Amino acid sequence: MRYLFSTGLVAAISAGVQLLRGTRDEPITWRSVISWLSWGITLALAIGAVVDMRRERRGDLVDADSPQSVKKAKKAQRLQFRSQKALSDAQGHAKDRR
Repeated sequence: MRYLFSTGLVAAISAGVQLLRGTRDEPITWRSVISWLSWGITLALAIGAVVDMRRERRGDLVDADSPQSVKKAKKAQRLQFRSQKALSDAQGHAKDRR
């Protein structure tokens, strides 16, 4: 349920409803085709973002071009830094005990 109410998905659906209302009684022109194409791309990107968020939360592999991969890379960097620091601290304490 959390993913169904994401901002991008709600915005894409509401834009689609508005587009449907605006083009219901109008003849099909190249402008309306481009509008629907643009809405389709927006919806696809919103769904892709939701899928990436779900994968990232589950710990699955996220594509490199996803904004979620940047978050995951930063998190991995922090964890690596912390583990290296803990290891060096442990080695320093071991030298002090000798």
